[in-house]
Amino acid sequence: MINETAPLVLNSYYTLIAASIVLLIGRALVTRVRILNELNIPEPVVGGLLAAGLILILHQVSGFSISIQHGMQEGFMLMFFASIGLSADFSRLRAGGFPLILFTVLVCIFIVLQNVVGISLASMLNLPPLSGLITGSITLVGGHGTAVGWGKVLEDEFHIQGATALALACATFGLVCGGLLGGPVAKRLINKVSTPSSVKIQEKSNLHATFDSPKETRLITPLSAIETLAMFAACLAGASFLTDMMATHFADSNLLIPTFVWALATGVVVRNILSGVFRLAIFDRCVDVFGNVSLSLFLAMALLSLELWTIKDLALPLVIILSVQAITMVLYAYYVVFRCMGADYDAVVLASGFCGFGMGATPTAVANMQAVTSRFGPSYKAFLIVPMVGAFFVDIINASVLSVITSLPFFH
Repeated sequence: MINETAPLVLNSYYTLIAASIVLLIGRALVTRVRILNELNIPEPVVGGLLAAGLILILHQVSGFSISIQHGMQEGFMLMFFASIGLSADFSRLRAGGFPLILFTVLVCIFIVLQNVVGISLASMLNLPPLSGLITGSITLVGGHGTAVGWGKVLEDEFHIQGATALALACATFGLVCGGLLGGPVAKRLINKVSTPSSVKIQEKSNLHATFDSPKETRLITPLSAIETLAMFAACLAGASFLTDMMATHFADSNLLIPTFVWALATGVVVRNILSGVFRLAIFDRCVDVFGNVSLSLFLAMALLSLELWTIKDLALPLVIILSVQAITMVLYAYYVVFRCMGADYDAVVLASGFCGFGMGATPTAVANMQAVTSRFGPSYKAFLIVPMVGAFFVDIINASVLSVITSLPFFH
């Protein structure tokens, strides 16, 4: 029997130092290990899981564990979700048109389907129904950021032990699956369509700049950084105010809206008021930089405090549920997404991208699509729709669906 020892407590400064070291180790491994690079495994996940694995070994040998102060971690989490909201420029909907709306609807239906599959299988395997949400859209569509955010909520509000560790394990499994399955799906579908005979020179717009000129950079100045921080501050203040208001006026309600969902929603409002009403130019690159840094540090801190030994008994049920989820995603991409989006070459690329964030993340979706287009020709339609839906619409929809589901009396 393992003798539990008092955990090593890291204050905010040491937590930030440890998280930074985890990120640097993760970056070094992703740079040097080819398979990690090809599967687009995030650097904080690689470094964080290595650290969590070492802590697990030390715990099994000596009872060692780590405890961090979560104030800074929560702050970075809120900044990440605020960055998603601040990126949601609804004026871009006009550029996507009906295909963008249709693809968004298909993603919304899949989010509900993913949760139905997860909850049903969890109940069949005698697991708490909420465990089905962890093996559903919380981690698979949501990715690592949403996984940790909801993992903390499920631990604090619903008392599910090890929810964060379980969520991160599911999100990592989904990320790998998303990268591995997009190519085979596209390979089967490509035989059903006509591919571009040659790479046509098409009129480019700013909407495609990310993909047409990936190495082009825009300098971030002190003024733009201060302006962006001011927007983040407004989002966090709004999220705190709305959370307190819900706790005060709706305490008897089952409606559960976590603080990070309010941060995302406030970001959407702030972005569209500034750009739509006041016609202010939002420096998206600066927003993305702050958001990505916040996500990386947030994940590194979360993984550092993982207690993997709390989920060891769930290994087999976890594999069963996630395997069924992978099959469901492939069938949905093959038979639903491909056909509804036109059953043409663009639909093939869209299906491969759907696999990327259906069980992974938007970068995985983009990598899947680039693998197809680099061989068979361009698809500007797919590169317009998938990043826009995957970057922010999917998170808004997912947060809304999860808030509704967790508020049902069945889960209380």
